[in-house]
Amino acid sequence: MHTSAFASVADVQERLSAAGYLTDHAIATTVFLADRLGKPLLVEGPAGVGKTELAKAVAEATGAELIRLQCYEGLDEARALYEWNYKKQLLRIQASKDDDAWDAIHDDVFAEEFLLSRPLLTAIRRTEPTVLLIDETDKADVEVEGLLLEVLSDFQVTIPELGTISATRRPIVFLTSNATRELSEALKRRCLYLHLDYPAADREKAIVLSRVPEVGEQLAEQLVRTVRALRALELKKSPSIAESIDWAHTLVALGLDTLDEKAVGDTLGVVLKHASDHARATDQLKLN
Repeated sequence: MHTSAFASVADVQERLSAAGYLTDHAIATTVFLADRLGKPLLVEGPAGVGKTELAKAVAEATGAELIRLQCYEGLDEARALYEWNYKKQLLRIQASKDDDAWDAIHDDVFAEEFLLSRPLLTAIRRTEPTVLLIDETDKADVEVEGLLLEVLSDFQVTIPELGTISATRRPIVFLTSNATRELSEALKRRCLYLHLDYPAADREKAIVLSRVPEVGEQLAEQLVRTVRALRALELKKSPSIAESIDWAHTLVALGLDTLDEKAVGDTLGVVLKHASDHARATDQLKLN
């Protein structure tokens, strides 16, 4: 069963904005459709554009619990779905009497209390509103994609010893990807797709001002202009939106009211985290 969380596209925009996530019409429309159609939403784009934040904001806006599966190389079914608590099972077997039938012990040790539920199973079993975030899906191995396909197509999990567990209330599902590798066509077919990029200057300025109002209009404008100039360089790691916000906090903390060359040079470590990027920015932006 799927219950819609949003009434309209405008409702998405309004409630995400109240949760501190300023969005545009296209993003709000895709989120509305993913929720209304009950389909997972695959959000792709460079690191630091607010993919994870979008899922968090939707959870906050809908009063849902956020359950996060962080993907990494080597992630397996036991970490993503469920595993048995072997230590506890062993203790139960050791505590059994010699004349206990194996069938009785078997049914005992494969009971609910010995099951360790991981994010996917936890999200499927919840009866309350839930947002399931499968973060950095592209970092997981192809086998995990097969597992996700199975779970996201039917929203059910089969545990051989316990039977099939189906979702009574479907979670809103977000998958994020930095596109370090192509995800399978089969997985993409299951999802709606949203490509997130760095926001336009006026929206980024609005984001900075909403998070750090004391930075002021003029300084926020200078900051966003400088961040965009940095992103235009061929850097190892472009500044994220979170780093723009950190930079605004930094300038306020230092009592600066203008972002001149000295201020940029002194605080560049807040937005650039590689020595080669510092060198390139210093050279290109003529900060010496």
